[in-house]
Amino acid sequence: MMQIEVIRQDDSSELVEAPDECMIGKGFDCDIRLNTWRIGRQHARIFNSPSGVFVEDLGAFGGVLVNGQRITLQQGPLSTLDQISIGPYRLRVASSQAAAPGRAPVDGGGITQGRLWTRRASDHVHGHQLTRDDIKGAVEHGRRAADTALRQSGADVSALAAAQRAAPRTAVPAVRQTAALTDPQAQALQGLEFEWRKRLHGLLLEAMDLRRRDISTMTDERLRNEASLLMDNVMQSIASELPPQLSPVLLRKQVIDEAVGLGPLEELLADDSISEIMVNRFDSIFVERRGQLHAYPSGFTSERAVISVIERIVAPLGRHIDESTPMVDARLKDGSRVNAIIPPLAIHGAAVTIRKFPKHKLTSDDLVRLESISPEMLEFLRICVESRKNIVISGGTGSGKTSLLNILSNFIPDGERIITVEDAAELSLKHAHIISLEARPANAEGKGKVTIRDLVKNVLRMRPDRVVIGECRGAESLDMLQAMNTGHEGSLTTLHANAPRDAMARLETMVLMAGADLPLSAIREQIASAVHIIVQQTRFACGSRVVTNITELSGIESGRFQLQDLFVFKHRGYHPDNHPQARKVNGHFSGCDAVPGFYEELALQGNPLNLRIFVPVGEDGLPVHSSSGYTEQRSEALQ
Repeated sequence: MMQIEVIRQDDSSELVEAPDECMIGKGFDCDIRLNTWRIGRQHARIFNSPSGVFVEDLGAFGGVLVNGQRITLQQGPLSTLDQISIGPYRLRVASSQAAAPGRAPVDGGGITQGRLWTRRASDHVHGHQLTRDDIKGAVEHGRRAADTALRQSGADVSALAAAQRAAPRTAVPAVRQTAALTDPQAQALQGLEFEWRKRLHGLLLEAMDLRRRDISTMTDERLRNEASLLMDNVMQSIASELPPQLSPVLLRKQVIDEAVGLGPLEELLADDSISEIMVNRFDSIFVERRGQLHAYPSGFTSERAVISVIERIVAPLGRHIDESTPMVDARLKDGSRVNAIIPPLAIHGAAVTIRKFPKHKLTSDDLVRLESISPEMLEFLRICVESRKNIVISGGTGSGKTSLLNILSNFIPDGERIITVEDAAELSLKHAHIISLEARPANAEGKGKVTIRDLVKNVLRMRPDRVVIGECRGAESLDMLQAMNTGHEGSLTTLHANAPRDAMARLETMVLMAGADLPLSAIREQIASAVHIIVQQTRFACGSRVVTNITELSGIESGRFQLQDLFVFKHRGYHPDNHPQARKVNGHFSGCDAVPGFYEELALQGNPLNLRIFVPVGEDGLPVHSSSGYTEQRSEALQ
């Protein structure tokens, strides 16, 4: 953080705490807002770096003065005596802490004669041309700054260099080899890598800018090939100056990925062990592996780099993100779901969340192997799907609802016409007769929006045998219930709730959101006649995703839903630390000695049924015969 003194025309002053990268202007997204006509929306930028504090003129009318002299682009390092003049205001850096190695100034380019200058592909500042002296100046400054940061960390430079030389340099390492180093060494190496990656990124963008090429018309492959050729020239020019502890192959790939690809997200998307990627801000990335969150050591070089990646994701889908539309849902080419939100809604910087689309599609056998469900429960759900029972899958965020919905959908017999409706397409059904529909947000003019409810209404005119709705979130719940009650039995959907009874209460609330003038009793009658089975999915603290309840909605009595558990997961905490499955949820699946009412109808139709799957079992997996013997009695009656 920095402390910046803002001095007004009347010589009154105010001390403001600002982040290491501080935007100044009259725009609402600026960290220091100076609201006067003489100041641009984004007028200047002050940022902290290992070399000191710098100020950048962002090209607004009136410019930026330091000690009465107008600066060309950037100037620094600044002392506490230097005065920055912006319009009628004067600013002074009262105090600052040197930025950590991983928090160097964003968008850094080369350094010439002690003055930092930055170029982006869209900027043409004063006709400046990139020269070989500029490249050499940038390289020399980067080497000095990186060596200084490394020595200040207390790391053994020679040991790091020897470790890097011993590693193969002909291929990009799949996993960063910093785990074996001590913490100061790992941090220093990460800071050194960040410093050089940031500078090489600036040089590559400068080289691309000098080509004066219209990159908007290029294909992804052509753009990457051209960037690769330019990057080879840049790497060749700095080859003798690159610190030996850094891999040139890895640096080259990282810089190209950030310039024309998805940056550090590229290698995370290629890692099959990662199920979710969370970018909290440009230098803070977390990933989920096997249900557990872990901090990722790398990051983007700047806030602008994150926003550029978001734009690359949403542009091919015909969507946009800006201050007027600061939130967007999208998907990657492989089907991964993406949510992005930018300032001013995201206070600390643009945030991206990616739910990865697994390359290996989970099957019912995988669920049993992972102990997410028992074979008996899976057999029962298969019978429910085949016999056209309406199923609602309930659970919290990230509990595996969509994965289970996908697996159950594949139990639908061939030859039936299936129509899926989703907000962002995730389902992948292996059927020949299937139509997949996806909702669409409004365009830049606020027109063209198509909601899930619009799609569900249209689906009813498309002669579906089954309707599969990815997730019910609002008014479309009423249309879904009407579909279930009007000859479209066997429909499936998901919703967010923590228990089967909570799911029914939430379904009531969502139907009321539709604005239908119906009494609560009528809504409950609709739900009771439409929904047959509720499957509750739970994500435990250890990351395990388990089907904890399969419940039958048998009707309504005295205005209250009659719910009957058929299967439960009996949770007994977690395995002890010395157990082979330490920190994994401990428990077992069991029947509840209850047989669903529709089993009698199936038995009369001549379907072979195994009622022993409903028998309660103990921790040892052996049947526990209840005093009522209800399951045995029903079994004898149905047979």
